[in-house]
Amino acid sequence: MNMTAKDGGGARIFVARKILTMNAAQPAATHVAVQAGKIAAVGTEADMAAWPDAERVDRFKDKVLMPGLIEAHSHLMEGAMWDAVYLGYFDRRDPDGKLWKGLRTLDAVLERLKEAEAQLTDASAPLLGWGFDPILFGTARLSVNELDTVSATRPIVVMHASVHLMNVNSAMLAMAGIDEDTDIDGIHKDTNGQPTGELQEFAAMFPVQKLLGKSMSLAAAEQSSAIWKFGRVAQLAGVTTATDLVSDLSDVGLQTLHAVTADDAYPMRVVPAFAPQRNPEGGAGRVLAARQNESDKLRFGPVKFIVDGSIQGFTARLRNPGYFGGQPNGLWLIPPSQLLDLFTPFHAAGLQLHIHTNGDEATEVVLDVIEEMLQKHPREDHRHTLQHCQLVDREQLERAAKLGMCINFFSNHLYYWGDAHATQTVGTEWAARMNPAETARRLGITFSMHSDAPITPLNPLFTAWCAANRVSASGRVLGEAERLSVDDALHAVTMGAAKTLKLDHLIGSIEAGKFADFAVLEQDPSAVPASGLKDVPVWGTVLGGRVFEAPAK
Repeated sequence: MNMTAKDGGGARIFVARKILTMNAAQPAATHVAVQAGKIAAVGTEADMAAWPDAERVDRFKDKVLMPGLIEAHSHLMEGAMWDAVYLGYFDRRDPDGKLWKGLRTLDAVLERLKEAEAQLTDASAPLLGWGFDPILFGTARLSVNELDTVSATRPIVVMHASVHLMNVNSAMLAMAGIDEDTDIDGIHKDTNGQPTGELQEFAAMFPVQKLLGKSMSLAAAEQSSAIWKFGRVAQLAGVTTATDLVSDLSDVGLQTLHAVTADDAYPMRVVPAFAPQRNPEGGAGRVLAARQNESDKLRFGPVKFIVDGSIQGFTARLRNPGYFGGQPNGLWLIPPSQLLDLFTPFHAAGLQLHIHTNGDEATEVVLDVIEEMLQKHPREDHRHTLQHCQLVDREQLERAAKLGMCINFFSNHLYYWGDAHATQTVGTEWAARMNPAETARRLGITFSMHSDAPITPLNPLFTAWCAANRVSASGRVLGEAERLSVDDALHAVTMGAAKTLKLDHLIGSIEAGKFADFAVLEQDPSAVPASGLKDVPVWGTVLGGRVFEAPAK
């Protein structure tokens, strides 16, 4: 796929049919002056008189500009995953724009794996698949028995869509040294005590990940090709800034990120978040050192912790009454007793915590810890952010507001797993309260919504559609009272996201002094019905005044 980049130097005036600024003091405009990659002025034709010698860019005169969309919870892994076989239930486009049809039966999943296995020339190479989600197949499950029909000799690894679980075949179990005597939380075993091949959460998956190395790793910053593919996926969706919310900040990874983002042809800004659970060495000092060498297209500061697991994987921690079907409560990925000691050094260093809490018990525990930490170490405008925070209730949101916290909701869940949540994981009442963005808005909480790519496709307009409609894949409405207006949903994936990343002084709105980052759209998203948000075509993006046209699909 080719992306065309126009020279970003010199003063230019971009003319559009309409410009949605996300600046409350000047909500709309038709002209924006750009100089040295930043916005110099916004307004009408008359307001551009101060720039008589500026080059006029009329190619967008029939299009709509809005601030470059911001994906505040995603992973460079989205780029790396496409080296494996896509096994998802829903249709999905790859970085080159090719549409991969979703697989609606286990037989179809196995057939795609068999087709891919037949194309491998190296007999010892592992067969890797991703995007699989067993909860969408009812009671049917994938185990060593099914995967061994693809191959009992070649190691096979199938990563779940949540990235919190995987399935492997008998060959991979043997290579990883996992058997009936292996005592690690998350290794699922049958009634005879034999491993089924399902590995739940990172401790159980670690023996396999160690063998795979860089393949299918959450931290993909050391792979130049993954960073480029991630940039292409993002640019197709109108995104100009995205996070890599699990990063080792390794020396090689930092060198690779700097090299790729420094290329003028790279179409976006990247914000990696240091993950101490993956790389405990260096602590806050590692993040502060990375900051010393950051650039306009590579920013550092966030620190990521993952406290519990996945709701659809039944590994998230829930308060009573717990899972709808009576399943055991989920797993603590960090023991609650350790959280204060882990969080405090980063907080004391002035860094921002981004904390994964899917279940409401995990959210409650983290709120307790943040409250205690702030009592011991007061700090203004910390903007520590709860990530996903899907089952939070109003009382917990009120606590979060008082503590000065932000929320980044996983609104895409309402579409992709809404039906499963209503019927299999938490029941209709709790499913209706998931990702309560409207309550957060009314409480004055700074919030955003995200895709968690590669868990769901990176597409903020679709995410905004999810939050504005709250409709599952089957058409089930979940929590109508929590629907956002179109304007509020668009604000969440621009200014809201910028604020959760503490970058609102640079991105998130079209106003003087900020980067000239725009999403170029064929329609005005603020003027379409809420039901049409996901269908607004993206023409391309502008990053620092440089134009990137998306290829035709």
